[in-house]
Amino acid sequence: MSSANMMEEELRCPVCQTLYTDPVILPCSHNLCLSCSKNLQSYGPPLSPHLVDLSSSFPDYPEGDRFSLHSETDSGVGLSVNSVTANVLDRNSSVNHLLPPSQTDNLCLRLICPVCNKNSYLDEKGTSGLPKNRTLEMIVTRYSESRNMQVKCQLCESAPLDATVYCEQCEVFYCEKCRESCHPSRGPLAKHNLVSPNAASGKSAQLGRGKLKGLSRPSTCGDHIEETLSMFCVMCRVPVCYQCLEDGKHYNHDVRALGSMAKTLKGDLSHALTSLSEKARQAKDFISELRTIIEEVQVNTVEFEASLVAQFDQLMEAIKQRKEQLLSDVNHERDFKIKMVKDHIGQCTGKVRQTNGLLEFSIEVMKETDPASFLLVANSLLKRVQSMEKSWKKEMLLEHRVVSEFDLTLDNTAVLQAIDLLNFIQMKAPGPPVILTDECSAENNSVTIAWQPDPISWVEGFVLELDDGCHGEFREVYCGRETVCTVDGLHFDSTYNARIKAYNHAGEGTYSETVCLQTAEVAWFSLDPSTAHPDIILSNDNMTVTCSSYDDRIVLGNVGFSRGVHYWEIVIDRYDNHPDPSFGVARYDVAKDAMLGKDDNGWSMYIDNARSWFIHKNEHRDRTEGGIGVKTVVGVLLDLEKKTMCFYLNDKPHGPITFKNLHGVFFPAISLNRNVQVTVHSGLEIPVETDTEEEEEE
Repeated sequence: MSSANMMEEELRCPVCQTLYTDPVILPCSHNLCLSCSKNLQSYGPPLSPHLVDLSSSFPDYPEGDRFSLHSETDSGVGLSVNSVTANVLDRNSSVNHLLPPSQTDNLCLRLICPVCNKNSYLDEKGTSGLPKNRTLEMIVTRYSESRNMQVKCQLCESAPLDATVYCEQCEVFYCEKCRESCHPSRGPLAKHNLVSPNAASGKSAQLGRGKLKGLSRPSTCGDHIEETLSMFCVMCRVPVCYQCLEDGKHYNHDVRALGSMAKTLKGDLSHALTSLSEKARQAKDFISELRTIIEEVQVNTVEFEASLVAQFDQLMEAIKQRKEQLLSDVNHERDFKIKMVKDHIGQCTGKVRQTNGLLEFSIEVMKETDPASFLLVANSLLKRVQSMEKSWKKEMLLEHRVVSEFDLTLDNTAVLQAIDLLNFIQMKAPGPPVILTDECSAENNSVTIAWQPDPISWVEGFVLELDDGCHGEFREVYCGRETVCTVDGLHFDSTYNARIKAYNHAGEGTYSETVCLQTAEVAWFSLDPSTAHPDIILSNDNMTVTCSSYDDRIVLGNVGFSRGVHYWEIVIDRYDNHPDPSFGVARYDVAKDAMLGKDDNGWSMYIDNARSWFIHKNEHRDRTEGGIGVKTVVGVLLDLEKKTMCFYLNDKPHGPITFKNLHGVFFPAISLNRNVQVTVHSGLEIPVETDTEEEEEE
């Protein structure tokens, strides 16, 4: 398939499935035809002001760019908490532009991207105010001229028919059926000028050639037509003019020189394309090796059949029928090997085709001479190329799945009474693996299981299954070729049963014996530098923490709790200028740049030198007398059996049972600034006073 054909999928609108016409760039970096974007825009309710405030949690995006919802899990296996993007705001509009033009209807324009389903809010211009993708338009024009393609109807919902007319007023191509239903030759549409698709395509081609010749002229600003685009707004990621920086919506934004940014991104894109091209070249060479394997399999099949026939010719007449059956098994093995190799070739070919399409499209974009047009697409294209390169490591394992040789052995020494038992042992499902109990272990809330395959079986991989720690059903936690596996994020003080089975192309074998592993009764953890705010400073094997900022910053523990009773203490090592450190628990995706408890993902007690308060969702309550100083010990008791959390101060209960109805997965958390240094002690025994006090309260 030619490179032009592979690139065509990059040039088709995801809505009308035809080549782009007047393409515009959405805030999410995807493209749509201008007419398609107008059909998709609609009115919806405006954003609530509190959603915009959440944008401070995402420093990599412009203010008001997005906010996240959180999901939580209590599976006990493979602990994870995923962030789900909920909305994407228009990066080229300030918060004021998101308000509806009229307070009476309380609605504003928005558009949901058909590719990523992100919701973009538009200004009063609607999709007409979106930036035009001139680079993509020129590439489509050149491609159409080179292919002399038949124009398709833009209104057909599926399998668009060839267009028969083009309306110069509506700027839409119609097939005969859609023209009769959507553009009748009567009423107000009767005055529209309908021309043949070829005539319209000719005009478009002339216009495209005119644009190609005019690409050397500097681009002008869409908001200030008389101004030339001379800078690039880093925050909004669009070219801007001088007037936009003086009194426009890009005032006080970080800007860079247009040519410098274009040169930098072209360099990054060129480097990424070079790396991706090398991956495609390696895949082509690998495909050649696979084709060679097919030839070797054919040759080795002939040789193996000859050897097998020679062995059976030496046997008694009674084994002739069995001989033919085993020959059939060999042919089956040959067919399987060839099928596996051909399937592998098909997979590699598909990945190479997709990669070459992106390469050709990227090369066409690299030909863009207008920096402004190039910068509109360069960043998103660079991310696509980098993502494509990363996907090679996950999707393209350049290793042979089968070998050309036949690892089959015929037992020709058996007596006549054992003829019916003759078989290839490799053609059977593997036997049960053997668990190496001496190498299995449990540490904290993780377990490690080691095993080895059945010594007389041919194994392609293993499946490890674990129950839920309460003698429930088994669930698959690993599938692969390794013979050792560590499972993290389990429940504390729980007994897990593990079993393994092996498999090959003949099927799955039986399970191994079950091994029982006990997780730790008490949770030991340290502070996690990988999830902490960049201003956090850790020492003492990640048990001592301070901060380089005067603002509060958050650090989490490296273990999450979903069941059991857990107690840890924090010792105040340094306390200057009476700050308010905060101690408690949080979700994995809590905002790290504010006091713990400011959002709905944190539960904590913040305390100064005289008193303390409890805080969640920025709601303060239960002021309690008693403060902290150097060497003060703050204890945190998290009881997930009763779904509660309470605090201790110097080994004495501090305040009431602070929080109740706690459900889900929680991480130990601390927020502090540079005036405080604390040391965490985890894995401590549960205070015995808790039961007595709770009985008194009841």
